[in-house]
Amino acid sequence: MRLNRPSRRNLALILTVILAGAASLSAQQKVDCTVRVTLLQVNDVYQFAPVDQGTRGGLARVLTLKKNIEKESPNTLFLLSGDTISPSVESITYKGAQMIDAWNTLGLDYSTFGNHEFDFGPEVLRQRMKESKFKWIVANVIDKKTGQPFGDAPAYVVREFDGVKVAIFGLTLEETKTTSRPGPDVEFLNPCDTARKMVAEIHARGIKTVVALTHLSMSEDKQVARCSGVDVIIGGHEHTLLESSSGGAPIFKMTADARELGQIDLNISKSTGAVESIDWKIIPVTDKTPADRQFASLDRKYGTLIKELSQVVGRTSVDLDARSAVGRTQETNIGDFIADAFRASTASDVGLMNGGSIRADEIIHAGPLTRRDVLSILPFKNKVVKVELSGATLRQVLEHGVARSAEDAEPGRFPQVSGIRFTFDGRRPAGSRIVELTVNGKPLDEKKTYTLAASDYVAIDGGDGYEMLKSARVLIPRERAQFDSDVLQAAIAAKKIIAPKTDGRVKRLDQNQKTTSDCK
Repeated sequence: MRLNRPSRRNLALILTVILAGAASLSAQQKVDCTVRVTLLQVNDVYQFAPVDQGTRGGLARVLTLKKNIEKESPNTLFLLSGDTISPSVESITYKGAQMIDAWNTLGLDYSTFGNHEFDFGPEVLRQRMKESKFKWIVANVIDKKTGQPFGDAPAYVVREFDGVKVAIFGLTLEETKTTSRPGPDVEFLNPCDTARKMVAEIHARGIKTVVALTHLSMSEDKQVARCSGVDVIIGGHEHTLLESSSGGAPIFKMTADARELGQIDLNISKSTGAVESIDWKIIPVTDKTPADRQFASLDRKYGTLIKELSQVVGRTSVDLDARSAVGRTQETNIGDFIADAFRASTASDVGLMNGGSIRADEIIHAGPLTRRDVLSILPFKNKVVKVELSGATLRQVLEHGVARSAEDAEPGRFPQVSGIRFTFDGRRPAGSRIVELTVNGKPLDEKKTYTLAASDYVAIDGGDGYEMLKSARVLIPRERAQFDSDVLQAAIAAKKIIAPKTDGRVKRLDQNQKTTSDCK
């Protein structure tokens, strides 16, 4: 069979089809082209040195990891989701200046405020912001005098990488107004309302990729994700490794003290500017990662204090559970020991310690106890005061202590107690959760007067929402009171070797029940 050769017209037609297909493929490839922007995340970092007996964390190690990631992914931003100025042993002396030194050395890009940024008051935070080479961003913390974000921080920032733009805005817990010391001139706006406004404003500028840098509870982060349309939430506050999703936006939290480094890769369409996909991984920060030598100068600068803190004050024959997630949800042996020490030192009927003020966030293993250990447990330098209150008010105090136990993952108000035994059920309505309560072996008498030992933060300032104590009669005022860490150290030194254990003074009936809703 003889095949006819194609005519010139047919050849031209074939060539046109081929070229058109190639052009279409090229256009498709252009549409599919993405730019990778890498977000590196830590949160709730209170010390730049390693933790857990040197096995985890350490910002010198994080800097090593950061440099390696930047070589492979040059479009990298390093983010801190709040809480660094306080609390820590070093911050008692330096009021967070040492952490600003560390972040400047590390090359941090952006941070939002955590609730503890205000622990030393608004003026100290303003000074730390001036010392920062990185930028603080927050949208919902407002200076009432100016109507603008606190400290002239931007509500959001925009960065451009290879033609795509990424906007980042910051959010902080509303409850900071009661859990810290921001002063009367600082206002905290509703996170969801603020996020909705920010995303709308950013989208109106034609920017499609939006990151929320938050220091909120997980339930609040989920609400922000649902109500605002953000692409990803880089969060903090819980001190627990959490990965979740709501409203189509992933949410990440990296425990505390840089035990992990989060790497979140945003794959952004170059043609639309929108996020097409997100990849992530959690990188453990361990003693297998070498420390970057840039941090040697910080070790020298703060070395004298570190040596002083190594002084041994006693021993423990058992592990002390000072983990934040545990002390804010159930009775702990160190919580019992502290509450007992408060009560004994003031000769009070009962003692109370809000779990959120126990800050070491680790298990302190059996062995020597140093001045650093004591201050890491109680770093706030609160005073142990004594007040007088009715049995009815004492019940109200304890009801408040467990009023968020079912709603929040780690409520700081949770009560560690002495001279009190109570059982509560988180499934009952807040305000009526305590089902059994005794004081020194006898049922609580609501008409009787009792004396209570607690920190001045709780008993006088009404911190963590303990407003009902502000009207109690003060028997030992803060002017004559001892520092909480001194009370703890004296109790350890008096025994020389301690072995605290839980005894069932706080029981929870719904301990193994999981809530099915994060509605507030």
